[in-house]
Amino acid sequence: MSEIAAGYAFDGPALDLGALLWDGSCHPDAPVRVPLATLNRHGLVAGATGTGKTKTLQLIAEQLSAQGVPVFLADIKGDVSGISTPGQDGGKVRARAAEVGQTWEAKGFPCEFYALGGTGPGIPVRATVTGFGPVLLSKVLQLNRTQEQSLGLIFHYADAKGLELVDLKDLRAVVAFLVSDTGKAELKGIGGLSTVTAGVILRAITALEQQGAGAFFGEPEFDTGELLRTADDGRGIVSVLELPAVQDRPQLFSTFLMWLLADLFHDLPEVGDPEKPKLVFFFDEAHLLFKDASKAFLESITQTVRLIRSKGVGVFFVTQTPKDVPADVLAQLGNRVQHALRAFTPDDAKALKATVRTFPNSPYDLEEVLTGLGTGEAVVTVLSETGAPTPVAATRMRAPESLMGPVAPDVLDAAVKASPLYGRYAQAVDRESAYEKLTAEQRAAEAAAEEAAARAAAGQEAAVPAGRPAGTASSGGTGARAPEEEPSLVEQVVGSGIFRSLARSVGTQLGREITRSLFGTARRRR
Repeated sequence: MSEIAAGYAFDGPALDLGALLWDGSCHPDAPVRVPLATLNRHGLVAGATGTGKTKTLQLIAEQLSAQGVPVFLADIKGDVSGISTPGQDGGKVRARAAEVGQTWEAKGFPCEFYALGGTGPGIPVRATVTGFGPVLLSKVLQLNRTQEQSLGLIFHYADAKGLELVDLKDLRAVVAFLVSDTGKAELKGIGGLSTVTAGVILRAITALEQQGAGAFFGEPEFDTGELLRTADDGRGIVSVLELPAVQDRPQLFSTFLMWLLADLFHDLPEVGDPEKPKLVFFFDEAHLLFKDASKAFLESITQTVRLIRSKGVGVFFVTQTPKDVPADVLAQLGNRVQHALRAFTPDDAKALKATVRTFPNSPYDLEEVLTGLGTGEAVVTVLSETGAPTPVAATRMRAPESLMGPVAPDVLDAAVKASPLYGRYAQAVDRESAYEKLTAEQRAAEAAAEEAAARAAAGQEAAVPAGRPAGTASSGGTGARAPEEEPSLVEQVVGSGIFRSLARSVGTQLGREITRSLFGTARRRR
């Protein structure tokens, strides 16, 4: 026990997680801590449902805020908003504090509340389609590898021609143009786009809009630099993304979280190993991000997680078992808080054994300990100030000092509307972008076609010989028309006569091509 306790005796600033559990007893004189300076080395908070993961996030977020470090939390179930309000004193809280040697004091912490596209309570978080990029959008649309490559080609064309993809109707318009008779030539030199693939992409976009996801794409685009703010008193602001209204769309919100991280990644400068992180980002329901992800997508996640450390950002993945996280990502997570696991089924038992193998050698029987932990207890190992793993420590966690539950809806709504960011992001803006440009060209082309037809008709009428009504067939013709084929989906979108002159006009409007990052997200022009 003394050797384990010595492994957590750090000299510099550290967060207090709890007290050591050994031989069935809690030892408040043996605190388990994590150095503030190593929190940009990433981490994992895992455990079965109901074992206390959310309270652990709240505990860590409170102490980071108090140390002046901004925090991002995704609130899946709507029960993290209480971090803004002082906690409720009571017998259970006092008993836990006494067990772990904690001086408990009710405190609230500075918070901003966000919501994807304004769906639910919170300041709307939107991304432009251009900013979101083809790789992340392909995951949201559930495209296969070939379709993802075609979508990348569409983005490349739009970037090069100055066609801004602000919302989903912009993307639909560009796809439709590129498979029209006049648009096909635009992509011949770099691969082309089949009407079948275009049809799949258009259907996926339509399905996404029918789910109400269109509101998530548009302007004003959220500036992820807002997540790095501190309050006037120097405490870090806790940014809480409220997700209960979209928890039935896991592909969407998990990919949006990755967009926030990717946008931060390519906007922040290198800082090496700072004394404390610039931001700690908690990625809840992390298994949703990795589910059905392509090899390229997983490689991009791995590289982003590896490199963002040197930009001062720590990332904690939150999920049920370590096996939910790919091995290459898991290897980069130096700080571990593992709550209880269950072993009710053969699959559970297999997951338990796999979890034990991810920990350093330990004097504990970890299989027994992990299945016997109570709520609010965890097995911990972190990186010491020298970067070496600390001994594995069974830990009784401290109690959060803020409210352990949601705040009242009217309180949350008032906090959102009182934010200085509300006026900046609340109202959606629909300015001229690809759809409007292509529509204007379409109208101009149709007007020109009508004028040409009128002139031709006038000239034909003047040339009709006497005795033959204008518009009748010449001798020998029957005047009958061949039956028309049923239009395809793409043709329905493009429409009759649409985009006749677009290849001549839009196709020659050279824009400034956008530079894209690992995930294909656009570098922000500030």
